[in-house]
Amino acid sequence: MSRSRRVGYISPVIRAAELPPRPRDADIRRAIRTFVAPPRAVLRPLFRGLEHIPEERPLLFVGNHTLFGVLDVGFLWAELYEQKGIVLRGLGDHLHFQLPVWRDLVSAFGAVDGTRENCAALMRAGETVLVFPGGAREVAKRKGERYKLVWKERLGFARLAARHGCTIVPFSAIGVEDAFDIVYDADDLFASPLGAVLKKLRVRRDAVLPIARGVGGTPLPRPERLYFQFGAPIPTASLTTSYEDDAAMRALRDRVRGAVQAGIDELLELRERDPDRALLPRLLAAARDASRR
Repeated sequence: MSRSRRVGYISPVIRAAELPPRPRDADIRRAIRTFVAPPRAVLRPLFRGLEHIPEERPLLFVGNHTLFGVLDVGFLWAELYEQKGIVLRGLGDHLHFQLPVWRDLVSAFGAVDGTRENCAALMRAGETVLVFPGGAREVAKRKGERYKLVWKERLGFARLAARHGCTIVPFSAIGVEDAFDIVYDADDLFASPLGAVLKKLRVRRDAVLPIARGVGGTPLPRPERLYFQFGAPIPTASLTTSYEDDAAMRALRDRVRGAVQAGIDELLELRERDPDRALLPRLLAAARDASRR
């Protein structure tokens, strides 16, 4: 079985010529106006370290996946486009591309099935790639895992970056996991009577999302502020002949993981002293911005 596939998943390898093209600028701006701008006015996400992002290409953005996986990525995507002209090409879990309609949506905005072949094709094309080494398991957090990195011992992203001399930009994100309280996680669900059904259906345990409550005990997220930080870039040009060296790749992975963890820790400290963390100051700021238009 190809190393690019998970057990039980069959996906054709998409060659470079068949990769979804970058979305058009007009489509990006429309998506930002429609889906990002309204919640951004209230959430007022804070970004630090944009000056660390180099001009060279290709780049590989590597960061932590927050709970549920999709609630903060749009803000990251929009900020990098608006401030740096970067169109992120996300590597998605195979599950995204098994769902009708949803797979068409993520493909339309440049995401690709997260195989090694597709990542390599994007790097060869000089694209800016987004990867979350924690994958589905980091999205499906368990109780007590708030902002915990769940990267296991994966080396795939490090090998690909080194092989292609792709500069890595580590980044960190917090906020989403303050917006929910996990009531039942995957371990609870598999231990319940529902577990027998999940096992019979051969549902991936790592991809079972928790049941969580947010505002007023509903599944809607509390309007917590989001925080992002970009770390110093990590070049890999000197490692192009070492991508098969496990020790070198573990050292690279651990360096990136350390940078992401340090960013999380710094953001958690920043959050505690942020005068705009509470909702009311952000609502007042949103009202002031609206009155100036």
